[in-house]
Amino acid sequence: MDGLSQTLETELERYQIGPRLRALRLKKKLALTQLAAHTGLSTAMLSKIERGRLFPTLPTLVRIAMVFGVGLDHFFSQETQRPRVSVVRAGERLRLPVPPAKGQPAYLFESLDYPAPDRRMESFYAEFPMDSRPSDPHQHGSAELVFVTDGELELTVGKETVLLGKGDAAYFDSSVSHSYCRSGSGRCSAIVVTAP
Repeated sequence: MDGLSQTLETELERYQIGPRLRALRLKKKLALTQLAAHTGLSTAMLSKIERGRLFPTLPTLVRIAMVFGVGLDHFFSQETQRPRVSVVRAGERLRLPVPPAKGQPAYLFESLDYPAPDRRMESFYAEFPMDSRPSDPHQHGSAELVFVTDGELELTVGKETVLLGKGDAAYFDSSVSHSYCRSGSGRCSAIVVTAP
């Protein structure tokens, strides 16, 4: 290995991209196979990145960052550097299906705040396709707010089900099992904000 290659590798190792990726994945409770399905990358490649055996290319790292809803600065910036304003342009968002496996998704979501480091909340734009199926019951974090921007959405929290129309909002304890289901005949979309 020549001196330049060694210098580059040393500089990349300083950022600890692998451990940061592993910490993000474990925080989200995702298996390597689930992360692979979301990113379209192989589990072997992701494993090598996490172990520091492989440094990801920039497009690969952008893919990973968008799945986790973080900006690239999460992997490169020092903790003291905190931008006051993070902007996500409409054309920059990545649309991901839930669940990530093949087949008809329950909904599609786009992170609205992925560049912001150390977020105290996460926000998403969710779209429920006409032929979508009900989402699987899930639970996470401590609180969630759903604001319906179009159509009708059926929200089930525990054993309680409510129908939300355009302009309606619901706040609930997201540590309780909950699910969503598009209702009515039109399109349905919502803004979802969650607290860890």
